Amino acid sequence: MYVQRNITPPVVKNLIIANCVALLATTLLPFGDDIIERFALFNVESPLFHSYQVFTYMFLHGGVSHLFFNMFALWMFGRQLEMELGSKRFFSYYMVCGIGAALLQLGVGYAEYMHAVEANGIGSAMRLLAIPTVGASGAVFGLLLAFGVLHPNNVIMLIFPPIAMKAKWFVLIYGLLELFFGLSGYQAGVAHFAHLGGMLWGLALLYWWRWKREIYF
Repeated sequence: MYVQRNITPPVVKNLIIANCVALLATTLLPFGDDIIERFALFNVESPLFHSYQVFTYMFLHGGVSHLFFNMFALWMFGRQLEMELGSKRFFSYYMVCGIGAALLQLGVGYAEYMHAVEANGIGSAMRLLAIPTVGASGAVFGLLLAFGVLHPNNVIMLIFPPIAMKAKWFVLIYGLLELFFGLSGYQAGVAHFAHLGGMLWGLALLYWWRWKREIYF
């Protein structure tokens, strides 16, 4: 399929706009911290947790660089995927990946909290309840997965390090790295299991659509 790469389709464009507006709101408005407190994703044991946060968290970011890299990946991979899947299916895929990422992150966060309570008491575990998860990374990792599945032999040029790699190997290596970092505790402060959750839910949805013969790969 030929894709006009100079065109940004509507869902990708509106998602980028929504994420940018959300960052401006949390940065410039005097009640920006209240927005984070209400709409970021918190541990299920936290008094700040609300069920709708599994949706709203993916529109919030921790700063300009966090937003930039997520939106760049959304723009780079999302345009072709939206044109191939169609806007409605692409939006459904993006949402499923983002919400699926939140669900896995909540499960892991709850397990970590309960382990901390059993090991050191509830006092030391309370800090885990105040740490929010924000960002579109889970949904974006789902897009990376979809690109690798649908275009496994397309070549991706990495920036750091500057090497070319087939999409299937890029996705596999990235997924294994996220699993390693998540299990090992390296790169603390990054929601590695949310990234993995986006990939896993995305993979499941792609194969569900293929089983229903709605897409082919």
